[in-house]
Amino acid sequence: MNVDSHDEGEWWRSAVIYEIALISFQDSNGDGKGDLAGLIARIDYLKWLGVDAVWLTPIYKSPFRDLGYDISDYRVIDPAFGCLDQFDELLKALHAEGIRLILDLVPNHTANDHKWFVESSSSPHRAKADWVHLGRCRRERRAAQQLDEPLWRQRLGMVRSAEAILLSLLPGRAARLELA
Repeated sequence: MNVDSHDEGEWWRSAVIYEIALISFQDSNGDGKGDLAGLIARIDYLKWLGVDAVWLTPIYKSPFRDLGYDISDYRVIDPAFGCLDQFDELLKALHAEGIRLILDLVPNHTANDHKWFVESSSSPHRAKADWVHLGRCRRERRAAQQLDEPLWRQRLGMVRSAEAILLSLLPGRAARLELA
């Protein structure tokens, strides 16, 4: 696979994509948390598995109250994982093996110490005050209460996994379905 080409179209349809929660993947420094250096050390293993792309859950600076999705700064690698130089090294090493990298990025919510949140909440008259919505509206709550679990089971019947899946059905609401 030529990872430099953007002309491959829908490469992902037949790709083996390996999702990695970096914090629990491979610890390189003995602190009990996976990191970029640990992932770099395991690239041969990923190649052996036949992985075409690595999908990394958030590695950005975060207080980790929401599995790293509560991002404090989208431009900084969380120090627990490493630094930008290590990220560059990871990207180069993956590409050398023909493995793509997908970064999980969810810009529609942030940590409460993120610059956007702080600016929007410091004064209702600030330019970014309408960027933040706290809580859920009544209509969303009613809709979440009326979700039909058997219908979701039927729709997800094609999933061949005995593991539970977590579906984000509405903002702030998730349903856990056990599929046999």
